[in-house]
Amino acid sequence: MPDTLPKRFTDAELSKIMEEASIYMCACPAQVAESLTQLRALYKYQRNCIQTGSLMMGVHDRIARATAAAHQEMECCLDDVLAMEGWDRATLTMPEGLRQRRDELLNGDD
Repeated sequence: MPDTLPKRFTDAELSKIMEEASIYMCACPAQVAESLTQLRALYKYQRNCIQTGSLMMGVHDRIARATAAAHQEMECCLDDVLAMEGWDRATLTMPEGLRQRRDELLNGDD
């Protein structure tokens, strides 16, 4: 089992997505990015338990494997969500259409 998870998105990219989404009040991509951050922390914690020779190594290994699988699926999910919403992948900025929709909702326009 690797010491770290393979990553499609760097920690900095996840932070950028969370920041961009929160500015424009589009919580879904931010929630997925936050979940990935939490999964990475959980995986790191489990790997540390395994490496220190915990008596419950089987438990920690099982959690780490499940976390790795969930992480992989959530990265695919975030990739798909960003594509479906039309985010700029180079800058990780939200598309103008979503910004306009947010403004319409705030202004009471339908």
